[in-house]
Amino acid sequence: MPDTVVITRPRQQAEPLARAVAALGRTPLILPLLDISPLPDATLLRAALGRLCDYALVAFVSPNAVDAAFAHIDDWPADVALAVVGEGSRAALARHGIDGARYRIHVPLDPSRSDSEHLLQALDTAALAGCRVLVVRGETGRELLPDALRAAGIHVETVAAYRRAVPCLTPDLAASLRALLDRPNDWIITSSEALRGLVALVEQLDGGASVAKLQRQHLIVPHARIAETAGALGFTAVTLTGSGDERLLAALQSRA
Repeated sequence: MPDTVVITRPRQQAEPLARAVAALGRTPLILPLLDISPLPDATLLRAALGRLCDYALVAFVSPNAVDAAFAHIDDWPADVALAVVGEGSRAALARHGIDGARYRIHVPLDPSRSDSEHLLQALDTAALAGCRVLVVRGETGRELLPDALRAAGIHVETVAAYRRAVPCLTPDLAASLRALLDRPNDWIITSSEALRGLVALVEQLDGGASVAKLQRQHLIVPHARIAETAGALGFTAVTLTGSGDERLLAALQSRA
């Protein structure tokens, strides 16, 4: 079994998981594959969040969306429901004092299918018809959730809360990638966008030879959509855990 566990989340979100990985006796290595940064102008975000009582539901597409939004929120209205696509986002809400005991929080029913499609299945869209819903997300992202809600007769607004980008291939990053590809590792991948970005970075090293090495690495992923992306990109060893850090850690323990 490899010793190193490569954690590819943005650094702030990766550090708690890295501590838990170390507690298992493994060596965590944080290698952020998405750079998350604040918006240069948060005027529209603050305006939308200043009207929370106007919405029947506010949906957050990621933990980053939760954290970025709650930097501008003092109190959450008790009668405004929330929706998140996975356990990571629900944990982010809990860090800001929002839990299921006091607030209505909608999540996908199947923890292995933490995505917009399965969040939609958990929502009573008929009851929301004619209501206003706010979707908080990054500057770019899938349109599936807002489009599906609009198709159900719901008045949807979207607002960007942060921006994200794949890092550039610096000499230091290239050296880190080459060293990792020379040995087997467990890679925790929590974003399809990050996985595609990783492949694009490795392609810049020397093309096909490094990509072939990458495809033989073992991936641990929380969502079926990421597993599908990995299969399409040629990865041959993928473990699907379901949403939540405890399931990611359980998968690492099972490999001991």
